[in-house]
Amino acid sequence: MYDMGARLQALRKAKGWSQEALGRKVNKAKSVISSYEANLRTPPLDVLTSLAALYGVSLDYLAGVEKREMIPTEGLSDAQRSLVQTIVVELQSPNPHGARTLTPRQLDILNSLLYEFTKDR
Repeated sequence: MYDMGARLQALRKAKGWSQEALGRKVNKAKSVISSYEANLRTPPLDVLTSLAALYGVSLDYLAGVEKREMIPTEGLSDAQRSLVQTIVVELQSPNPHGARTLTPRQLDILNSLLYEFTKDR
């Protein structure tokens, strides 16, 4: 069975935050944060959204539906967003040359990233 409280606690501890410090960030008392982590209360959507943003994860991840972290792409152009997605997929693929060498495709993507992120907007 999925344990949201344990996930929330693990994410908080990974950031090195106390319950009190996290509470200040989401405008909740330490006791409320404690109740979320103990599964005594379920955080409302606005708090879950704030937590997802603070931790850099998706709402799906917090809810136990998906185990992927998210990469924020706000402020990026469509071309930049597409390149970021492409490099993530490419880097998840096995590298036949070993971990110390980029494949020709990865080099092409890297060149495209450099061009796209340094050109005038």
